[in-house]
Amino acid sequence: MKDIFALRLYTRVARLGSFSAAARECGLSQSQASRIIADLEAGLGARLLTRTTRAVVPTEAGTEFLARLEPILSALDDAEHSVRDGGDLRGLVRLSMPASVGIREVIPRLPAFAAQHPRLHIEVQMGDRRQDLVRDAVDVAIRVGRLQDSSATAKVITTVSRVVIAAPDYLAAAGTPGSPTELTAHRIVGGPASAVPNAWVFERDGETLRPDIETHFTTNENEGAVAAAVAGLGITSTTLLSCRREIEQGLLVRLFAGWTMEQIPVHAYFPMGRATRAAARALVDYLIAGMQRGHADDRSAIDADDT
Repeated sequence: MKDIFALRLYTRVARLGSFSAAARECGLSQSQASRIIADLEAGLGARLLTRTTRAVVPTEAGTEFLARLEPILSALDDAEHSVRDGGDLRGLVRLSMPASVGIREVIPRLPAFAAQHPRLHIEVQMGDRRQDLVRDAVDVAIRVGRLQDSSATAKVITTVSRVVIAAPDYLAAAGTPGSPTELTAHRIVGGPASAVPNAWVFERDGETLRPDIETHFTTNENEGAVAAAVAGLGITSTTLLSCRREIEQGLLVRLFAGWTMEQIPVHAYFPMGRATRAAARALVDYLIAGMQRGHADDRSAIDADDT
């Protein structure tokens, strides 16, 4: 088990490029981590890491060792999981996702899964900015929209509807646009969800409209864009999962119900590919079951509104 710990520590040093960062993750001092890796290199008879004052970088041998090692450690996790009574999951699983997805979809669904696996530590990292998933040891990244890398190891969790929304007070003061072309006369709230190419594309009866939108308020977090719309700062385009609660509470109104907007995929992306651990795969399967049921109900409600 000591050897396995040393191997796991090596993968983290190699991925993080830092002894100190890997040591903190593993509850060690930097000197302890350095000594363990030095002993591992001595045992293998090969230099795995090049150490400089600025970074720690795998050697050619270290890179090859890392590529072969990670799937083995993942398989070991699976083997341990298979012999445990009741399939109990243990250890740490890291998830990365936009704040809207985490706050509104994932975290509320976790209690039942956590109760089934009390020895599993679930860490949720939230933010709309992209990150180095491998370096940060993220097991699963939940991404809204089409993946930039079509060859990535990923699963579709569900699809969600895009909506255009505004606060009743804003509409009372500025007027309610009857057509997407009238958006040019309104104040627009910009955020990550409204900045993608299809955020303001509308279709109906074979007609496609792409109004020329000018933003008047911008934020780098989608939750901030929804909050700005609730505050009456203007109209925004986002996913239904980001504003369902506010619509149900009457804080926001959905516009252009007769027009069709894109259906947006939500993916679970596995940065480690085949080396993804059993706990991460099990958690994704659990989320898929819950989120697909919930968003099927959303689509039914939207279809009813459009008729």
